[in-house]
Amino acid sequence: MVTELNDIRLVVLDMAGTTVADGGLVERAFAAAAAELGVEPGSADHAAKLDHVRATMGESKISVFRHLFGEESLARRANAAFEKAYGELVDEGHIAPVAGAREAIEELQGGGRTVVLTTGFARVTQDAILGALGWTDLVPLTLCPADAGGRGRPYPDMVLEAFLRTGAAEGVRQIAVAGDTSYDMLSGVRAGAGVVAGVLTGAHREEALRGAGAGHVLGSVAELPALLADAAVGAGR
Repeated sequence: MVTELNDIRLVVLDMAGTTVADGGLVERAFAAAAAELGVEPGSADHAAKLDHVRATMGESKISVFRHLFGEESLARRANAAFEKAYGELVDEGHIAPVAGAREAIEELQGGGRTVVLTTGFARVTQDAILGALGWTDLVPLTLCPADAGGRGRPYPDMVLEAFLRTGAAEGVRQIAVAGDTSYDMLSGVRAGAGVVAGVLTGAHREEALRGAGAGHVLGSVAELPALLADAAVGAGR
């Protein structure tokens, strides 16, 4: 019998926290953005804004700053400062692949599945990360919110954009989505993905991931090929 697990043809993976270990660079870059807007470090305002950043990990960063600062010009200033600071941290070598992530991507692709990498960062930052890791040509498609009309997670747009651009799946139930945040899970659920899997290498814990719709919670993305392969083997018995 064909099941959702063994019939997966398209795998949409988050980057920071899922396939990429950035060691808390989002919070460090946020500090630079907050300073640009005059938010006093150590103040109640700074703490409240940082709490919101943590709660919305995975969301498009410009959307986060629109919520925090309201006025569009202020949001864009904060976002520019954030992207600049994050890019500098990447250039300084503060990121690395999650252990086994590249191997997992290669195994998934070697098994005939198409893998797409997505992010809530701007394209310039996404490209900097891919370049720093030597992943520029690792997958056939990478997407940021601007590539999907500007709406990032928790909207389903990037997942559906991957579906439309790759033509890898016949229907949305043949998509697997994996990420480390509740917003990753929501985007997968809203896209109708057949598999929505949380990983514990990033921002959110199992309770939050399952609460947002995760059907599976894995220690890391390195376990995803086995999850899909085991189901396929079981279906063939």
